[in-house]
Amino acid sequence: MDLQQRINAFVQLGRFLSQFTREDIVQKDDVAHNDLFFDGMLHQIKIAGENNGWFTKENVLFALEGWAQTLTQKGLELWLAPYEQDLALAQKNNTTTTANTATSSKTVAVIMAGNIPLVGFHDFLSVLMSGHRFVGKLSSNDKHLLPFLAMYLEKVAPSFKGRITFTDDKLLHYDAVIATGSDNTARYFEYYFGDKPNIIRKNRNSVAVLTGDETETELEALTEDIFRYYGLGCRNVSKLFVPKGYNFDAFFNAVYAWRAIIHQNKYANNYDYNKAVYLMSLFELKENGFLMLKEETSYGSPIATLFYEYYDELTQLSQRLDKDQQYIQCVVTNEETATSLSRKASFVAYGQTQKPALNDYADGVDTIAFLLRI
Repeated sequence: MDLQQRINAFVQLGRFLSQFTREDIVQKDDVAHNDLFFDGMLHQIKIAGENNGWFTKENVLFALEGWAQTLTQKGLELWLAPYEQDLALAQKNNTTTTANTATSSKTVAVIMAGNIPLVGFHDFLSVLMSGHRFVGKLSSNDKHLLPFLAMYLEKVAPSFKGRITFTDDKLLHYDAVIATGSDNTARYFEYYFGDKPNIIRKNRNSVAVLTGDETETELEALTEDIFRYYGLGCRNVSKLFVPKGYNFDAFFNAVYAWRAIIHQNKYANNYDYNKAVYLMSLFELKENGFLMLKEETSYGSPIATLFYEYYDELTQLSQRLDKDQQYIQCVVTNEETATSLSRKASFVAYGQTQKPALNDYADGVDTIAFLLRI
């Protein structure tokens, strides 16, 4: 199976996913194998929410929309173009002259998080695009969607059969590992998988840098970065950096559009619990009935809470972001402010954190380059 065939298979998957949007779910006549998979996908969306209360229908559909827009012929080819020579060499090395079957491709074990829907899809895509075999160990919080999409891939491209495996058992036979987890699990991963080529991801959070000159449109877009997936993703903004004397009125006006989020039981329970803890500890809070703002130097805020910290000068803040880059996934701000800040940070426009490009690699580690080296 050559690279173009793999690209074509994922393009067909993207077309299949394009039928499932937040605006409407409509079966299209020109999508392959809808007779086998369309109703099944509706069922998968339903059971994803039943299995994990954070995976609401809207959030699952948001994730599907994102991948449908990403898995296009042009998008995939542009992403892979910088690796063209290495991919061609890998294809040559992985193919015998007598049988046209893979002989030296590797088995890559991928241990996935389950904080947001299909959070491990990029690793799944990267392993298969690089010509390797995929062995996935799924989180119990997100164990339905990806195996179903893998079945669709195997239908449109039967050569994927035998190259995609999911397991609940102990990983035994693999050549490399990509593992995502907390700081605590990362220590276990480093001990257990240290003798294999690996990418091990730890806790990271995203921040926003405000100056007080943001437009209403920019602040409204920022709320998407804060509330999408209930703030559970590493690309969700969990902290604001604001100048001393910053007036939060415009920010609170912008977030008001998300007020209905408090009616989600799991979110409301977290809000009530964390508010009680803060009040008993006599912490000062700014809050509006569904979001609490707490002044704090750390980055990882609890659900329904957003940390904030004042800064004096952008040059000082730039040094801080440089020093703490290992804790930060991306920095949200406007283009003008970004020019005054750290060159090492990954800047994202307001409202775009949950719409990463294919080359926006988690933790800044190029997954394709890693996979082509193993």
